[in-house]
Amino acid sequence: MKLIMDIPDELKLDEKEFKTAAIVKLYELGKISSGKAAKLLGISRIEFLDLLSEYKVQIQPDTEEEILKDINNA
Repeated sequence: MKLIMDIPDELKLDEKEFKTAAIVKLYELGKISSGKAAKLLGISRIEFLDLLSEYKVQIQPDTEEEILKDINNA
């Protein structure tokens, strides 16, 4: 799916910042894993977890399924 929208100038956000904020919020809401979020942003999972502090979002504990995926992808 592709989403096209106008970002109001007063938000002073470029496309990358807007995308990052949206993905961080999806992670915070538990809609996506940290690994998926990192992949969508084109960064490592560790970089994504570091990024969360900039948005004042706490790291969510991994589910057993996420841990097994990480082990299989290592």
